[in-house]
Amino acid sequence: MRPSPRLVAVLATLPLALAACGGGGSSSTTPTAPPSIADASADNRPVKAGGTLNVALNADPDALDPSSSTTLVGREVFANMCEKLYDIDASSTLVPQLAAAMPELSDDGKEVTIKIREGLKFNDGTTMDAEAVKKSIDRHRTWEKSARQADLAAVSDVTVVDPATVRLTLTQAFTPLTAQLADRAGMIMSPKALDAEGDNFGANPVCVGPFKFASRTSGSEIALEKAADYYDAAKVKLDKLVYKIIVDPNVRAANLKSGDVQVADQLATTTVKGVQDDPNLAVVAGGGLGYYGMQINVGNVSGSTEKYGEVDTPLGKSPELREAFELALDRDVINKTVYNGLYEPDCLPVPVDSPYRPKDLQCPKRDVAKAKQLVQASGVPTPIKVTLTSPNDATNIRLAQVIQQMTKEVGFEVSVQTAEFVTTLDAGRAGKFDVMLLGWSGRVDPDGNLTNIVTTGGSNNYGGMSEPGVDDPIKQAAAETDLAKRTELYGSAMAKIQQVRSVLYLYHSKYYLGTAKNVAGVQYFKDGLPRFVTAGFTA
Repeated sequence: MRPSPRLVAVLATLPLALAACGGGGSSSTTPTAPPSIADASADNRPVKAGGTLNVALNADPDALDPSSSTTLVGREVFANMCEKLYDIDASSTLVPQLAAAMPELSDDGKEVTIKIREGLKFNDGTTMDAEAVKKSIDRHRTWEKSARQADLAAVSDVTVVDPATVRLTLTQAFTPLTAQLADRAGMIMSPKALDAEGDNFGANPVCVGPFKFASRTSGSEIALEKAADYYDAAKVKLDKLVYKIIVDPNVRAANLKSGDVQVADQLATTTVKGVQDDPNLAVVAGGGLGYYGMQINVGNVSGSTEKYGEVDTPLGKSPELREAFELALDRDVINKTVYNGLYEPDCLPVPVDSPYRPKDLQCPKRDVAKAKQLVQASGVPTPIKVTLTSPNDATNIRLAQVIQQMTKEVGFEVSVQTAEFVTTLDAGRAGKFDVMLLGWSGRVDPDGNLTNIVTTGGSNNYGGMSEPGVDDPIKQAAAETDLAKRTELYGSAMAKIQQVRSVLYLYHSKYYLGTAKNVAGVQYFKDGLPRFVTAGFTA
């Protein structure tokens, strides 16, 4: 359905309203073409040794502890400081990193043997071996403050076979395990640092990586230095990486143009064209594995991992009203109005090119008439009040206001409540929200986009959805190796998610990384994590 003329007129005024709110976003709503450039890994120009690379992050990471961290910006820092057993390459294929080879599985899939690379050292000079791997994985899966417990829930025991081999015993076959070990659950921490720092490891983290932690000023910057003990130190050209926290997207772009930073992550789509047009700058595209949307609280009354209960809000109590809320939304108009057409509208948690994508699920089009019928049939007096929690950056505020205007047309009165990003996460975990804007950076295996977010007891299941029709097929798919069977099971779960609507997916994020043209050697893949191991300034 085409958007009404009234809605288009309202949306056209939004940037002016944002300026009044101090949002600072660009007033242009004219879609731009996606940057037609090669991925960053194609830039193999020679770089000279030395120098400090200043990188602008769009938010302040939470604790730099691989066990407890939950933010994308934290993963960006880890990508250059804390290597994992496995990683992905430019084609999103899983490859060994600290492991010496891909895992060996027993016939029943319940024993996973991992060979560890020998001769590697942590950034404090201590040896990385199987004992260190066991200590880190055990901490990830058992520490009460760990956010990795769901990632490694299938692991019941970790055994050191010899100094270069560990064996993981599973309660059941778990196909996504290698993908989990290619993220924070596979990051190996220095046992010496763990013993010294304990729960405060994130304040002085030590891993294996091309750069080592140097310092952090909360809300301002994180400094890393070239690691002398890194196994491939000759490949590392930069002396120092400094991450500067610059939340405002216009300020981030301005700092890139002025040269105060040489790399800027997650350029707002309103600033991409201006960066592209600068002869001294370039833009590379990455991401696409993740998504952005809304979680609606349907059962989280005392914490996402606690027992669920009844939420006393109109949307929380009524699937029909949640359907009306979704039918008020036009994903294509949101993409054009908020993101200059640079994102990928969608209603499912897996990318459109994923082999696990169900062919029979379609995204609902905007249908104002049907939405109004559902609102009227609910018997709830209009306007129906909804509180939408949003991070307080300009782009999210713009998105929240577009949602506010679209849903107003069918009978909802949305009030927008903004807070710092980390504060919104805390509110989400605690269940102190009605509807929340929230994204997920994405994983190569679909289990990583589903289990911890939509299944009962998942730490990121802020909406408190608890449905056997979601939980059971996702659990079965994780134990299945056949692609066709896994696709069928995930399709069944996603169909149920569409019915329940505790999560409303809006689009798949594309990330745009701005760089000075004298910076080369950056690797930027579909996970959206800039890797600077080979980066530097051109000779």
